[in-house]
Amino acid sequence: MRTRRIGSALSVGVLLAAALTAGVAPAGAETTGERPLAVGRDGAVVSDTLESTEAGIAVLRRGGTAADAAVAVAATLGVTDPFVAGLGGGGFFVHYDARTRKVSTIDGRETNPMAGDETMFIDPATGQPYPFDRAVTSGLSVGVPGMLATWERALQRWGTRDLGELLRPAIRVAEDGFLLDDAVRRQIVSNAERLAQFTSSAELFLPGGAVPEVGTLMRNPDLADTYREIAARGTDAFYSGPIGRDMVDAVRTPPLAPDATIDPPAGLMTEADVEAYRTIDRAPTHVRYRGYDVYGMAPASSGGITVGEALNILERFDISGMDRAQALHHYLEASRLAFADRNRYIGDADFVDVPQRQLLSDRYARQRACEIDPAAAGVSPVAPGNPFGGGACKQTGTATPSKPEGTHTNHFVVSDRWGNVVSYTNTIEQLGGSGIVVPGRGFLLNNELTDFNFAPTQGDAPDPNLPAPGKRPRSSMSPTIVLHHGKPFLAVGSPGGSTIITTVLQILVNRIDLGMSLPEAIAAPRATQRNTPTTLAESGFINAPTGARLAALGHTFTTSTGIGIAAGLEFGPRGLVTAVGEPTRHGGTSAAVVRPARR
Repeated sequence: MRTRRIGSALSVGVLLAAALTAGVAPAGAETTGERPLAVGRDGAVVSDTLESTEAGIAVLRRGGTAADAAVAVAATLGVTDPFVAGLGGGGFFVHYDARTRKVSTIDGRETNPMAGDETMFIDPATGQPYPFDRAVTSGLSVGVPGMLATWERALQRWGTRDLGELLRPAIRVAEDGFLLDDAVRRQIVSNAERLAQFTSSAELFLPGGAVPEVGTLMRNPDLADTYREIAARGTDAFYSGPIGRDMVDAVRTPPLAPDATIDPPAGLMTEADVEAYRTIDRAPTHVRYRGYDVYGMAPASSGGITVGEALNILERFDISGMDRAQALHHYLEASRLAFADRNRYIGDADFVDVPQRQLLSDRYARQRACEIDPAAAGVSPVAPGNPFGGGACKQTGTATPSKPEGTHTNHFVVSDRWGNVVSYTNTIEQLGGSGIVVPGRGFLLNNELTDFNFAPTQGDAPDPNLPAPGKRPRSSMSPTIVLHHGKPFLAVGSPGGSTIITTVLQILVNRIDLGMSLPEAIAAPRATQRNTPTTLAESGFINAPTGARLAALGHTFTTSTGIGIAAGLEFGPRGLVTAVGEPTRHGGTSAAVVRPARR
């Protein structure tokens, strides 16, 4: 990324409004152009960066739909948030159509090359799985990207603008540059050793061999040219043209620096794999929760099922009538049980038989709910249940812990003047993906294939998440849209690897059961229980009075500096929309509306 120093460090931290009705930051709060809260009409955007939010708002102001604006936001995030988003990745797109009142989804998850089988992550020299870090920083980890195909499909179904027009804001930012903030600089620092292994990656992000300072103007003319080529030639330039060929070359023969210290496993992707890529229109998951209809993403994502199962379990209890510690205890325990089932049963439904209907049934929720002891935390890993009619309360199957997942994804939400809504999670997986920038193209490649299990994890039972030719690795992305009486109530999602599921679940519990406003629900301290021996939690969660009471119930905590980066919209009467980002996580994120409401 070509750079030029233009000034001192920027402060990108912003603090949330004290309450929804206040509409202003607390006294003494530092702010920049980014704001985490906006209230108004005629459309809204919440995303990680000011530039991407502005790109979406500009499209909405010109009469574009939510799908149109979502493409402009996603393309711009590929410039300004390059370590978590971009052409080299994929994601899941959830859409509400105001005309039909229907929620639909697009599966844009990356696919495994046809040469990849269940032994692809086994080192032939040792007969053992590759170390995770070695597999990540390699062409072997790169799945065929679905990002651009998702944009194309969304525009086919719900768009009114040409892809080339929607790429213009991203081209402009890539060409002119954006100011490096502390959040992105930290991402470069944490990846500097990996980036230095590849000539193209070092040239883009480590100019002169050093991490650029906050306030540097970050330019990416190679990505601007790549977008221009797509604008001129369409998606064929990527999937059956020179961009795809350059990507395959980078996967199969990574541009290692002369002084590289790694020996990465060889990538398997071919041009035929790239040309064969297709998105899939999937039916969303759906559960009813306390009078609300909660729609999410079906497999290959595990998000919709796991969030839905946990909500079904929680609906067996009067959470709003409990004190805060008991409510959070039940939230953690429901998540623990749902994750046990996720690990056992969920994979790409085109390759394995996922019992989605059974996992989301009320009968099964009652069976799992009986395992929650109000007086004591469960001991992980707990065993998965039997959704096929076992009926027993306590399970005796094989318990398996969760595997590592990348925690740096990207989520944004968009609505338009007609009431259409998009909740879109996209990613290149790990922070920085595989670490490989496609030479001359300006974008990082994903490492999504490391979301597969490297070796069987389920004992004598089938493992639903082993690699197979053309298969999509299991994901935790959980873009969610909640309806009330057939109309949008909430749209929400988050990055965070497997913590995505618990972040979305906790926000829904905070808003629907605990009576928080959406800003409060997103800002509240988080904890994530994923059938692990300890619960990962932010210090604000652990140090609150409820933390000690949860510890007395047997919960043990490991401290996290931050879980998730949520984005949400809440829809009120007469077209009023409340757009909510993060007040402090990620340095604060950017919310905006087309026509702000008067205070």
